[in-house]
Amino acid sequence: MVELLSGNPLLLLFLIIAVGYPFGRVSVAGARIGVAAVLFAGLGIGAIDPSLRLPEILYQFGLLLFVYPIGLATGPAFFAALRRQGLRDNFFVAGMVAFAAGLTALLHWLLDIPGAVSAGLFAGSMNNTPALAAAIEALRGMGAEARSAPVIGYSIAYPFGVLGVIAALAIAQRFLRVDLAAEARTLAHLGATNQELASRTLRATQARAGLLPLLELAREQQWDVVFTRVASGDDVDLLDESTVLAPGDRVIAVGTPEALDRVQEYLGEAAEPTLELDRSTIDYRRIFVSSRKVAGRQLRELALPQRFGAVITRLRRGDVELLPNGGTVLQLGDRARVVARKDDLQRISDFFGDSYRALSEVDAFTFSLGLFIGLLVGVMPIPLGGGITLKLGLAGGPLLVGLLLGARGFTGRFVWTLPYSANMTLRQIGLILFLAGIGTQAGYSFVRTLASAEGLLLFAAGAATTLLTALLTIGFAHYVLRMPFHLLLGTVAAVATQPAVLAYAAEQTKNDVPNLAYATVYPTAILSKIILVQLLVALLR
Repeated sequence: MVELLSGNPLLLLFLIIAVGYPFGRVSVAGARIGVAAVLFAGLGIGAIDPSLRLPEILYQFGLLLFVYPIGLATGPAFFAALRRQGLRDNFFVAGMVAFAAGLTALLHWLLDIPGAVSAGLFAGSMNNTPALAAAIEALRGMGAEARSAPVIGYSIAYPFGVLGVIAALAIAQRFLRVDLAAEARTLAHLGATNQELASRTLRATQARAGLLPLLELAREQQWDVVFTRVASGDDVDLLDESTVLAPGDRVIAVGTPEALDRVQEYLGEAAEPTLELDRSTIDYRRIFVSSRKVAGRQLRELALPQRFGAVITRLRRGDVELLPNGGTVLQLGDRARVVARKDDLQRISDFFGDSYRALSEVDAFTFSLGLFIGLLVGVMPIPLGGGITLKLGLAGGPLLVGLLLGARGFTGRFVWTLPYSANMTLRQIGLILFLAGIGTQAGYSFVRTLASAEGLLLFAAGAATTLLTALLTIGFAHYVLRMPFHLLLGTVAAVATQPAVLAYAAEQTKNDVPNLAYATVYPTAILSKIILVQLLVALLR
């Protein structure tokens, strides 16, 4: 069997995935190790015989498929956040990562841990596979045993790297006695809390309702709603910039219940039956954004009311429903609820694309070109003085370029972003390939180390790095930065660069606010770890 598997890398790969993946779904104390179980399956199988190794090109390719789509997906939120308070938060996160690197170096000297193993401990205690890849790449040319050393440290530190951060958050939540439900109501302006959007038909009974055109009145009163149809008597039409409500007119508004209550109090009263029931001339349809001519554009650029007499009332992105505005940027895979005249809906569908098949396709040209640029950036040496140079490498170069291209969105006819589903699929496949590959590369050495007294020492060092970094991050964010606990959860998950921690945060809050904080600082956390792990390799060698 060893001979068969060592001579058939693809057979070995899919055996590792088939063995590891089911274990990742097993819940222990409410937490799952997830896809990282593939790493431990690779370690276990690789420990059987040193010949059971997957080719190096396999995990390198997997790493590219993992980090580049992350950059494309988080680029817009990352740069948008930098223009707000995100700059402060990104400096804070970089500081916490630097603290973890400094603590790792201190433990290296105190406990006499080999430098390459210490670099792996840093990557594992901080749950970061791109940093591990950077450490392995920094040791290129040093031999297979040297390149396996970071994987050993990573593998020993990683399990507690996940569970330790979750435990720290659980303790902090209980100690600080945070009322997450009450806090969520104060964060509704972020647009990520799970407040279901609703539509309501309102009748104008107040005299002030007709003092200004309705859309101008909405801007003046700062109503966060979308108006669609208006009815005067039995005539129903789409609302436009010039629409002024007369007494008795009815209008449909879409928004959160709280926002609709404000509008209703100002205009008059709720009306029954709802105008949505009348679909004889004005109708609505859910339309998929699959056209690359539309993706990456702001809604105001598309001029839908002027071009089609249409209004987008809701936008569903992944599992989140958004209330759109003029500045909302459409992404491939969005589902837009469009209200328009029935005869125009097909033209609007054609304009947006509305194709399931297109959403499953990846533009091979722009995807490959972006990766090519990212790889070029990754191999460029950056001198730091004192004979030390670093490279962004296979992980950092594509990630940085992905961030820039994702924020750009499109260049002429070239759309850089990926459909949501395609992005998630590529990331999942890439991570599996990477974890399976590095697991087999280090499995034989890992088991020998874990069975020794040195293994216990490495576990303790990794656990100390994880816990102290997590607790310092929580304490500083809460007491110094006065960060709401929703955002704190996402920030700690980003410092750990751990999706399992983010999943725990979402489970606690029951909304997507932690995701916003996570996306704001996640790229900085990854790039900081990629750079610092290379410095650790160089300084501790």
